[in-house]
Amino acid sequence: MEILRGTALVVATMTVGFMAGVFGLYANAIMPGLRRTDDRTFVGSFQSIDRAIINPLFMAMFFGALLFPGVSVLLDLPAGERSVLPWTVAAFALYSCVFVTTIAVNVPMNDAIKAAGDPDDIGDLAAVRANFDEAKWHRWNVVRTVMSTGGFACLALALVEYGRNS
Repeated sequence: MEILRGTALVVATMTVGFMAGVFGLYANAIMPGLRRTDDRTFVGSFQSIDRAIINPLFMAMFFGALLFPGVSVLLDLPAGERSVLPWTVAAFALYSCVFVTTIAVNVPMNDAIKAAGDPDDIGDLAAVRANFDEAKWHRWNVVRTVMSTGGFACLALALVEYGRNS
């Protein structure tokens, strides 16, 4: 059981850290870079990036970052030593908020801009871009970045506690 507990904690840390990096990259490079482009480039590039990111690795990390902290919490509950549990609970709570934000805010916005169609066939690219509301998307992505980074920090602290007590 102890090997499973440690493995789940390591994988939780890795998946949440990966997601924090993805969201951070969007916040610090992708969206600021796209902000400086014309409407056609913005719409076409965002559509292309969003289609490309939906791949097996990303999906495994996105869902794994929810699953593995949850598994860590469940494995820590019956453990006699409790110093890890507050950190895994906090990480699970933070990433759960990231997950809900992604599904409730960012994904519908991504789907809407993709539904606008091929940029070559869109009559009013400025309207599509304005309807997308990149400032809102970016704000909520910064929230995801902060929460997932916080979750990663909690899991790093959980690893330290786990190491001290193993």
